[in-house]
Amino acid sequence: MDAENSKDPLAGPVTEERCGCACGAGRDGPSARTEATRPPSLVYTIGRIDFRFPDQGVENELAQSLGRTDTAWMTDREALCEVLNQPENRYLTRQLCYVLSVQGLDTYVLLPRDPADFSLLAEAVRPSHQADALDVVIGVRGDPASRGHCGGLQLPVVTIDQLYSATVSHLVQAIGRPESMNAEQFDKAATDLLNTVLSVAGNVGASDEHRALNYLMVRYPAIYRKTFERSMKDWSLTSIDVRRSGLGGARRIMDVVFTYASRKTDEVEKYSVPVDVTYQFPFRTGPLGVFFDHG
Repeated sequence: MDAENSKDPLAGPVTEERCGCACGAGRDGPSARTEATRPPSLVYTIGRIDFRFPDQGVENELAQSLGRTDTAWMTDREALCEVLNQPENRYLTRQLCYVLSVQGLDTYVLLPRDPADFSLLAEAVRPSHQADALDVVIGVRGDPASRGHCGGLQLPVVTIDQLYSATVSHLVQAIGRPESMNAEQFDKAATDLLNTVLSVAGNVGASDEHRALNYLMVRYPAIYRKTFERSMKDWSLTSIDVRRSGLGGARRIMDVVFTYASRKTDEVEKYSVPVDVTYQFPFRTGPLGVFFDHG
């Protein structure tokens, strides 16, 4: 949620050390200096993290670790998660290839900027019955992974600077529902709004528009409350649009516009939130307010 809101269900470490992995990210040299002249390709995306075996050797090593662990009464997936999160198996967590899927499609290969954060990636691998799991990844997108890094899976590599993990229900509960609002109806409205954003076509969190929208979904509870308030008055959320603000000047400020329509009349209301996406970590430049379309 917002920085001023103490109920942040998705708090994670922010690290700034250079990458210590074998991918070459963060190294000094001519190629690094060439990359430094290009604007970074920033990512703020929501999906689900899983892993792939880079080769059969790592797969067999994990199988042996499973054999040494008491996993009675666990499903295969539960046993795997148990083994990955044991301190003595940290060497294995650094060998796996972590992949973020967006809308069910493999989208990014993930590498932490700080090698110590491999533990966060391992913790994000959950039992399959946790179907409402969510992972929010903030980082910088680079070139596709090399053929040998991820078992032949060639996807853009995102160097992670921050990772949040939660569930849809946990996120909704942390929004901070006003006491005057019906709990069950509020949770339904909030979940519907979140699912609407998660299903936006092409939203892999790489464009300014999608970065602004994804940021609001996990950091700004006011939009959930507004959507619930309008639904209780017989209004529907009909569209979410993101456009470049004319007030930003050299800064990249996006207006995220929520349009509500009456279910009984032709009335339409629009509300917007300005979000500055100039930097890697977006932030609001104003509150949710009535939007007047001058275009």
